[in-house]
Amino acid sequence: MAENTRKTVSIEQVRSPIGRSEDQRGTLIGLKLNKMGRTASLEDTPAVRGMIAKVAHLVRVIESK
Repeated sequence: MAENTRKTVSIEQVRSPIGRSEDQRGTLIGLKLNKMGRTASLEDTPAVRGMIAKVAHLVRVIESK
């Protein structure tokens, strides 16, 4: 049996990117976020975790069960 259940992580943007550097704005766009209140569900990979760490002060990780 092939395992098709991939772990995902949900994130929500809670702060504005106004006044932030261009690389942080680009990271938000890479995470499929660019406006406050938006949520995205992405595959839980080390690359995505690194992007979340870079903009941790702008986003909130939503724990899933």
